[in-house]
Amino acid sequence: MGGPADPPEGTPEGGPASGGGSEDEYRSVVFDESFVRAARLQEFSARERMADHTPAVRRSPALRRGPTRQAALLVVMIVLAFGAAIYMGVRSPYRAAQPVRPTDPLRMTVIPLAPAGRVPGAASAAELYAHSPAARFHTAADGIALPATRRTAHFSDSQVVTALTTSKDYLVDSSLDPDVLTGATLRPVRQLLDPQQLGQFDRSFEHPAADGRHAATGWLVRFDPTEAALADPRIRVTGALHVAETDAATLEVTSDHTFVYALRPVDRPDARASLFTVRRELRFRYDRDDLRNHQAEVLVSTVQAGPLACATDSAAHLHPLLAGQRAAKDGPAGTDPYARGGATALCGALAPGAQPSPRPARP
Repeated sequence: MGGPADPPEGTPEGGPASGGGSEDEYRSVVFDESFVRAARLQEFSARERMADHTPAVRRSPALRRGPTRQAALLVVMIVLAFGAAIYMGVRSPYRAAQPVRPTDPLRMTVIPLAPAGRVPGAASAAELYAHSPAARFHTAADGIALPATRRTAHFSDSQVVTALTTSKDYLVDSSLDPDVLTGATLRPVRQLLDPQQLGQFDRSFEHPAADGRHAATGWLVRFDPTEAALADPRIRVTGALHVAETDAATLEVTSDHTFVYALRPVDRPDARASLFTVRRELRFRYDRDDLRNHQAEVLVSTVQAGPLACATDSAAHLHPLLAGQRAAKDGPAGTDPYARGGATALCGALAPGAQPSPRPARP
């Protein structure tokens, strides 16, 4: 039997002798074919290879399923681009103009109320108010109260409130502003109107006429500044506002207010004061552009004012009868039924109960 270093089948033919030589030092690490064939091989199991041995091949990372980060980023960029394009298309100033609904002209009626006798007067406006139906009225804008509001089928609560507040602003500017009452300015009222009504408004002051379309006093309260002046700036007011949706694109506000003014003759602060009453019934219309721009379309204006003389032209200014004056018994101004474009002259009688009562006699 050979030694541990000998091959199982002996020294191969032609190989170096086992006794020595320069190659003996490599005999422990050189194996011939018969040695390798006779060696017992053992293969480790998968569990043994995983537990005790380092894998010979580096595992590649698992393939991610689903969209990659780059793909998701690309999708987000495309969505943002489409969103920006749609937004710019909606906001573009060059898009086609939307059809504009025509605004109806204001229809107006101004009815003078003539007193039955002399106009009562007093030294102070407070005394007149205390003995008149206006004793319980609120003062100035406090008398134009907003009703409780709620949204409608097609308008939000804030839009309903905007319609009411714009109507109130119109009433305040056209009925309570001292500069408007004396004819010093028109701007506060004009800037609240829908632009389509400005032409009619301007013509009403440039060429006022009692034709139901162009009376300045149909738009606002204005006294002849050469005749009457306020004796008390605290004008008394009472009335109500109502709002309703007429269709999916329109809100309407109706107002019915009575304004009571204390007046004196111009440049006579010592003269007795008298009361002048104006009842205004207005109907406003608002579309969404009007609400956004804080503007109103005034559709109907009905004014009853007195004490006035029936024959006096009230288209440009109101000419109040002051303390101690009386109306002539000449009736309303004549109406020509053959004249085109005119309106029938109207006049009413001012009820005695609408005037201040005499002071009660002192005991």
